[in-house]
Amino acid sequence: MKKMILTGVTALALLTGGAIGSGSMGSSVEAAQATLKFKDVPSTHWAAAAINSAVEQGFFQGYADGTFKPGSPVTKAEMASILGRLTDQPNAAKQETNNFTDVPEWAKSGVSAAIAKGFISPASYNGKLDAKASLTRGEMATWLAQGLTVVDSDYKQALSDVTNTVIPAKEYFTGKLASNQKDAVAVALGTGLMSVANDKNFGTDRTTTRAEVAVLIARYASVAKSKPTDFQGLNELRAVGLTGTNLSIIAPSYTQTPEKKVNPTIKYSSVTSDFSKIRNKNLVTLTNHAELKIHSWIIVSPYAVGTKRSIYYPVFVDEGVITTLRGSYHSFVEFELNIKNPSMNQLQAGSLLNSSAIDPLLSPKTKASASYKIPTNIDFTKNRGVFTNNNPIYWGDGLLHFDKSLISPITLTTEEGVTFSVIDNK
Repeated sequence: MKKMILTGVTALALLTGGAIGSGSMGSSVEAAQATLKFKDVPSTHWAAAAINSAVEQGFFQGYADGTFKPGSPVTKAEMASILGRLTDQPNAAKQETNNFTDVPEWAKSGVSAAIAKGFISPASYNGKLDAKASLTRGEMATWLAQGLTVVDSDYKQALSDVTNTVIPAKEYFTGKLASNQKDAVAVALGTGLMSVANDKNFGTDRTTTRAEVAVLIARYASVAKSKPTDFQGLNELRAVGLTGTNLSIIAPSYTQTPEKKVNPTIKYSSVTSDFSKIRNKNLVTLTNHAELKIHSWIIVSPYAVGTKRSIYYPVFVDEGVITTLRGSYHSFVEFELNIKNPSMNQLQAGSLLNSSAIDPLLSPKTKASASYKIPTNIDFTKNRGVFTNNNPIYWGDGLLHFDKSLISPITLTTEEGVTFSVIDNK
């Protein structure tokens, strides 16, 4: 066993340019590796098991002083070399040429292998990888997501499907998530490959550490063996991206309202259960205080646990706190108003629609939503709730009912005449 471990480590050392001799990877760590224990990686360390596994497989080695340095950053060249050695990763159908001019000699074969396996696309760079720079989490997400598209073409479709989704990371809500990394971040979060930090940021500009890479190696191997549809979180992100809502996944009993329950003044041939048909369209309102559009509609069950819990639960709902009425679910809606009345207030916003689920009156007020910096109507109002911005975009907070005594159709009609209408048909 010891001999196999050291052989794997030696192979990686050769890939990293004789790092054993240079001291950057360590030189005499046989004892530490034999027991797979490092003095700076206690058994209580969050990545201890993954680190030991990565060392055992030869992806990493420790340092001469018996440490692993789990918080040290990993360079692009080092990560490319690791990804290039994933034996279960197939080669991409379309092979790109390694035309990088700044890759050190020791890493050229590793970078070429990572390119061949689809992790890195030279076409996305301008001839330079910046190989010695620390790999950021955003670029890591991009590399891993691209690798998944080689394993299963549906992951490629997923990357397209999430383009217009709501991403459960603070940077999304604050507008700081780079557009060229957004889709990859969505897939990374949706599959559980990566997660947000304690500050709720994904941290696209933060460096990737040795401990994180050790964990990601194991996670990637697991995700690559699964279908994209196996991940509810990714299914939700795709649904929101394509239609504007995760209703069909979290509350599938809500389907198109039967004709007999639709207002007879509405032509039933214009009725649809496809939310994308009314997404980002001006809706017919009850009052003329403002024009109103809906960008996204998120449903969260406060009762679901484990893998059934919505990926949006930690964004909007405080852990263990159930404030809904008689078994109802949370209904969060992203509104855009074009205010016509300069003195319009929150109460008048609430009068635009008549729905307990689609309600522009109130916004989320949980600790969770505050930590993610969810835009609320309070951000755009002053004394007495008067709006200070004529074009606010904020999230509303409502309830999706399942109690038969409370259920009524959720009906929204665009100014063009398309009607979205759904009701619990269980």
